[in-house]
Parts: sequence; C-alpha cells; structure tokens
Amino acid sequence: MVKVEFLGPINCKPLEIEATTLAEVAAVLQEREELEKWLDRCAVAVNDEMTNDLNRVLQDGDRIAILPPVCGG
Repeated sequence: MVKVEFLGPINCKPLEIEATTLAEVAAVLQEREELEKWLDRCAVAVNDEMTNDLNRVLQDGDRIAILPPVCGG
C-alpha cells in the first residue's frame, strides 16, 4: 500500500491504495470527481522527492504528496 496525501487547498483526506507505479496512482485519482480541477495543475513528490515520471516504481509504504500550485511574493 502507498499513502497519497493532498496538500494545501485540496480538500481531500489522505488515501491508502495498492499501486506499483505512479501511473496506477494517477488512474485512481482521475476517477475522483473532487480532484478533477486539481490534477492537471499539481506537482507530485514521492517520499519528499519531486518527480513527473509516471513509470516510477513504488514500494510498499511510499508516501505520495499531491502539491497544488502556489503563489506568493
């Protein structure tokens, strides 16, 4: 199982899902209507390491963070 956390204004509780790649995580998240407006704009980190590789292999216990865009000054 991997844990998916949603940071910032994304109003979604953490999920624990079975997935072996980020592509599998993306497929599960795309099925969730409440995430539809966020996914195209978010960055992804696996165990605090930024990545955009959907083929990245995940291990049991990995933590995936979905990071929305931010602005500031």
